[in-house]
Amino acid sequence: MFKKTVFLLASVASFSLPAAAADGAYKMKLGSFTVVALSDGTVALPMGQLLVDAKPGEVKQILGEDPNVTTAVNAFLVDTGAKQVLIDTGAGAFFGPSLGKLAENLKAAGYQPQDIDDVLITHLHIDHIGGLTADGKALFPNATVHLDKSEAAFWTDKGNAAKVDDSVKGSFDVAIAALQPYSAAGKLATFKPGDTVVPGIQAIGAAGHTEGHTLYRVTSGSETLVAWGDLVHAIDVQFKDPAVTIKFDSTPSAAEKVRLQAMLDSKAKGYWVAAAHIAFPGIGKVLGNGTGYRWQPAK
Repeated sequence: MFKKTVFLLASVASFSLPAAAADGAYKMKLGSFTVVALSDGTVALPMGQLLVDAKPGEVKQILGEDPNVTTAVNAFLVDTGAKQVLIDTGAGAFFGPSLGKLAENLKAAGYQPQDIDDVLITHLHIDHIGGLTADGKALFPNATVHLDKSEAAFWTDKGNAAKVDDSVKGSFDVAIAALQPYSAAGKLATFKPGDTVVPGIQAIGAAGHTEGHTLYRVTSGSETLVAWGDLVHAIDVQFKDPAVTIKFDSTPSAAEKVRLQAMLDSKAKGYWVAAAHIAFPGIGKVLGNGTGYRWQPAK
């Protein structure tokens, strides 16, 4: 959701959170950990223009006459007891007043930005890193920011701009600026897929949406939650047909493959999923539904 999309959004209405999610913070236990879903807000996206049909006409058929979709932007705090770990940071000030609410919802949940020990980034698109800084300063001054090594290398090199869709080119400038204060403070760390980033949280390589798109497997005791990042942007369409991609994807064929694998795995194993762009709180389980899938939200 990025530079070109900002202009698309100017003519599309934005929406408030539904009443049931008005608090913007949702807590659940995961073994001995506490997971807190944090809403950054919602925004209406022109999915009719952004989604790419796997079969001719299917997106229009599913969306109907209104191609605009109210899209959540969620982040997730994992409180292990020893550490407070934030997965993604929302859009910050980049998409207007309907987004950028993460900091206030973090405080409403009982945490302060300075309490965060580690920030884990799924990928460097603006709506996941815009909340890292405010006025050029680190919003989480005591945190180390962690991200995939190849993801960091790709988005901090503007020479790669020709390799991505126009809609995400703005992420280069934002990524460089957002990471700078953490790097200057010696608080920027990279990892490889499969690494344990902090105790209880493992990075899972999921390249496709971006060069180093990463899922995070959170495990406490016998309980597991996997943070999906941007595997799904339009639940009604992509749960029905995971082969539908979006223009934001760097490598659509790889993004499609990773999405299908994740859905198969989560359905088979029954663990919790935390998704950035499924309606708040974005935590639920994946169930079968004929040839497709359906989402069972946490209660």
